Amino acid sequence: MEKITLKPSEDNSGERIDKFISDCSDISRSYAAKLCDMGLVTRGGKSVSKSFRVDGSEEIEIELPEEKELSAKPEDIPLDVVYEDGDVIVVNKPQGMCVHPAPGNESGTLVNALMHRCKGGLSAINGVVRPGIVHRIDKDTSGLIVAAKNDKAHLALSAQLKERKAMRKYVALVNGNIKEDEGTVNKPIARCPSDRKKMAIVQGGREAVTHFKVLKRYDGYTLVECALETGRTHQIRVHMASMGHSIVGDTVYGVKKEKFNLNGQLLHAKTIGFIHPTTGKLMEFTSEIPEYFADVLKKLKEK
Repeated sequence: MEKITLKPSEDNSGERIDKFISDCSDISRSYAAKLCDMGLVTRGGKSVSKSFRVDGSEEIEIELPEEKELSAKPEDIPLDVVYEDGDVIVVNKPQGMCVHPAPGNESGTLVNALMHRCKGGLSAINGVVRPGIVHRIDKDTSGLIVAAKNDKAHLALSAQLKERKAMRKYVALVNGNIKEDEGTVNKPIARCPSDRKKMAIVQGGREAVTHFKVLKRYDGYTLVECALETGRTHQIRVHMASMGHSIVGDTVYGVKKEKFNLNGQLLHAKTIGFIHPTTGKLMEFTSEIPEYFADVLKKLKEK
């Protein structure tokens, strides 16, 4: 049984334990509550209930049961489909939806919805848990994602990502004012040595390159476009935080408490482009930022 340790800070003081675990790890809040009910969450060697509130004085230890073999099942979940043909499907994923099943999030994912819509017609390269999934975006990141309906399309799209021929542009609102109009962050990313649930800038990690361009400046905030050259886990979130400009709403790499009452980071996968695996035609799709993102921008004062 795997064990992880989380250390609350003063910013977490007063938070329910299940929320704290969810905010500081990849464990969902519902699964964190279940672990509490199973007596697998302890403080000072004693089990705590899911309603326990952390105070920042002691480490929280969590025992994770051995992962069981997962397989996705079709679920009738509405999807915002931007484009679809016999090879690919492009979906505008909402914030809060996981891309594929994982312990604690075994249903309600994009994969479950795609399996229902595509009637099993998805690529099999990534197995029974992630059929059709060529690339991922975080649960609390909204926006465009492309999935493959067959293995030929999957291999072609994967090759484009590997060879950096596919285009992925995001829009993010970050804390603070970025002075440069544009720039590039080229810093290697790997698992954080002190917290395996997080990624970090690590010497010797995998190459990670993000190009950014300022779209608009506000009083205390900057709206930026981030273009991915590589696609590491949490890449934009880690790179922006490494510049001292964490993404608004990102409680893992940024400010634990912010004033907008958000359910996740203000990061939206706005544009995706790729060469169609069958026709060879260049395809490009865009989506507007979600309403909750736009509402925050309306509250800000432009510089």
